[in-house]
Amino acid sequence: RWNDGRLELIDQRRLPLEFEYVACEDAVQTARAIRDMVVRGAPAIGCTAAYGVALEARRHEGAAPAQYDAALEASFRVLAESRPTAVNLFWAIARMRQCHAQTRSGPAKAAAEALLQLAKQIHSDDIEICRAIGRHGAPLIAERARVMTHCNAGALATAGHGTALGVIRSARDAGKRISVIANETRPYLQGARLTAWEMVQENIPVTLVTDNMAGHLMQRGSVDVIVVGADRIAANGDTANKIGTYMVAVLARRHRLPFYVAAPTSTFDPEAADGSAIEIEERPGSEVTGYRGVRWAPEGVKVRNPAFDVTPAELISGIICEKGVVLEPNRERIAALVR
Repeated sequence: RWNDGRLELIDQRRLPLEFEYVACEDAVQTARAIRDMVVRGAPAIGCTAAYGVALEARRHEGAAPAQYDAALEASFRVLAESRPTAVNLFWAIARMRQCHAQTRSGPAKAAAEALLQLAKQIHSDDIEICRAIGRHGAPLIAERARVMTHCNAGALATAGHGTALGVIRSARDAGKRISVIANETRPYLQGARLTAWEMVQENIPVTLVTDNMAGHLMQRGSVDVIVVGADRIAANGDTANKIGTYMVAVLARRHRLPFYVAAPTSTFDPEAADGSAIEIEERPGSEVTGYRGVRWAPEGVKVRNPAFDVTPAELISGIICEKGVVLEPNRERIAALVR
């Protein structure tokens, strides 16, 4: 939320045990909040970055034109370096950069205000986009469906309502009696901490399972459909999402279960021909060797911690965005929908 000239973010590192906000007053603090996972989720990261640029513009609205330009360029750079995989970050920065180019020749105060208004527009648009995703996706969820999801693609990952969880919310709002199976999502536990928390707040029945229980539940007939979010979708439909999503998609195909991806068109990257072009963020090994001060792995062990994986388009039953649903996505179908 924008409050009294500051950006305030729910500190998602503290949920579900504590609920508090972190305040950001410049682009560097905003980039740190993105990098340190105060805020996460591709659409939320994009909204946050837009506000980060607006903060920097307001801080320098009384400066000389050259100083104002330099401050804005520095903000674009530091925010772009915060996290590499979620394309919404770069989409939002590009929109802010375009606004800066169009307003920089005028008074700095007016230019800074234009950037703030654009950030607020990106924020409010995202809420409406998520509601549209929910409307398009809800018909795909059957009455009494048991919906598995991986990571957190809810209100916390967006400006509000959510993408994957937005589909679930909209199905519930349409009167369908559904339930959720939330994979815990190792190593950062977004499913256990965030998705489960959101569903409890919404009074939507939710069952928490560890990631390695997904195949067992599918085999026993305890899952009807899988809906996940996305951080980047390549031109051919290959989709990067939280690590472990590919595994869930493979299991879904083995058990003939529909596997849907819900994401706004700002998550589509036409510059990435396929999933091999998507940069996969590697995060600190400390996220794997322990959690919140408790270490369970021996000192000296080597660690890999890729934060995302890529699910090939051939494993995706459909992609749900604000413009509609692309069933059996491929390059041609995606291009026809988003152009």
